[in-house]
Amino acid sequence: MSEEQVRRRTGGRSARVRRAVLDATLGAVAEHGPDAVSIPEIARRAGVHETSVYRRWGTREHLVVDALLAYSEEQLHIPDTGTLRDDLITFADSLAAYLDTPFGKALVRSMSAAADEPALAESREEFWSSRFDLARIIVDRAVARGELPEDTDPAFVLEVLISPLHFRALLTRRPIDGHLTSRLVDLLLDGLTR
Repeated sequence: MSEEQVRRRTGGRSARVRRAVLDATLGAVAEHGPDAVSIPEIARRAGVHETSVYRRWGTREHLVVDALLAYSEEQLHIPDTGTLRDDLITFADSLAAYLDTPFGKALVRSMSAAADEPALAESREEFWSSRFDLARIIVDRAVARGELPEDTDPAFVLEVLISPLHFRALLTRRPIDGHLTSRLVDLLLDGLTR
């Protein structure tokens, strides 16, 4: 069994240790920010040995990004309102709200600042792949309702919708309000349905 398969197991000691370490990391990020997180402190908080943390995550950066990605997956649900427009607005609003939290801010900054090492790149790819799979649900439902053409690319829809939100959160640090998200969705839908 590969290390990745072990890491993905849903139960057992490995899952409990991973959850404890990720929760400890989130607590430390919330209290002190991502730059102040240390593996010895996380191991102490989680009640595990430092070598367990180093063996699984390797670096503080990988640990912080993994914790933040796991948390964001838990927080960002795919809505089912009955219409594509409302699904996209609801999703964009929840993402905007998440990006305005300390964890959301830490995630976008950590992901953009971290080096592109293979393990970190793999974590990012896994995260975005899972998000694109979830976005496919929104697009598939919209295609079935006749709201979108059958050849609509779900990954493209998600990228176009969330890029401006991440741009504001990371670069301009301007607020994101419901007016912006609904305008983005209307612009996106106009382009998709032409």
